[in-house]
Amino acid sequence: MSAPKVMLLIDADNVSVDVIEQTVAHLLAEFGALHGRRAYCNAESALKHQALFKRLGIRPMVNLAAGKNSTDIALAVDALELAMCERPDVLAIASSDSDFAPLVTRVREKGCRVLGFGQDGKTGESTVALYDRYVQFTARGRLVEEGETRAARGRRRAPVSAPATPATPPGTTSAPPARQARTRRAAPAAEPAPPQASPVEAVAPAAPKRKTRAKRGSAPAAADVADVMAALLAEDVEAAMASPSAPTPAAPPARADEVQRLIAAAPELQQGQTVDLNRVAEALRKLGLLGKNASSIRWLRKHPEAFELSPASKPNKVRLRD
Repeated sequence: MSAPKVMLLIDADNVSVDVIEQTVAHLLAEFGALHGRRAYCNAESALKHQALFKRLGIRPMVNLAAGKNSTDIALAVDALELAMCERPDVLAIASSDSDFAPLVTRVREKGCRVLGFGQDGKTGESTVALYDRYVQFTARGRLVEEGETRAARGRRRAPVSAPATPATPPGTTSAPPARQARTRRAAPAAEPAPPQASPVEAVAPAAPKRKTRAKRGSAPAAADVADVMAALLAEDVEAAMASPSAPTPAAPPARADEVQRLIAAAPELQQGQTVDLNRVAEALRKLGLLGKNASSIRWLRKHPEAFELSPASKPNKVRLRD
């Protein structure tokens, strides 16, 4: 049985170098060969990634036309031509763009399997469902299993808690290992009970109580009252000397890494200015923090401690909170 004919079309203006490399490796591991490798991009991206294209044997399809979606249209035209003329068994599209949904539907109607590759969280769920199979890669290169829900991925990414330290049997004098000791210090709830005070320490605080205790029905002596007042005054002075003169102000909460990146990309926010929402959305997309069709308002509302949107009903302005 002959190997299936596989064609790979890459939206190089949309996906990262990491996703491109993993897509080629994934297809070669699954099918053994790639009969066509094309990357659609503008002239700047072609020069920037020329070393990558040479190393992976990718043919750059440079688009000189101006326009927001001109590169996407060029990819779609070639994909339809391949589906009708070359008749590949598998057409692979590397892009996180949801605009290719009509293309995927039309190519599948021609009897061609369509596989999608992109970065995790950047493609809409409705678009992912149109592909025969859609593979998502994380920024660190780990493959996200097809069909896995976001909740399942969150549970798998959660750190595994350390196993509970077994209790030391009564009468055992051996000290716990150093690693267990560090774990107990990090988790206050698991610290062992403090040792009991020595007989000298236990008796010393009880002395003032014996001085203040008087027999029922008899008035306290003047000397006892003076001793008690002196002891209380000494305790107040020691407490005042031990406590700081003024409470230390709490440090401001650390901002998330993605928030710091946005502030650096839009310095007007750091200066306390009110910035247009479109300006912030453009900065988010350039940083790769926001998908092409994702909502910038929803992203900003994930960080209410950092950003203030106005007006509340239909926000179009953003300001950095103090």
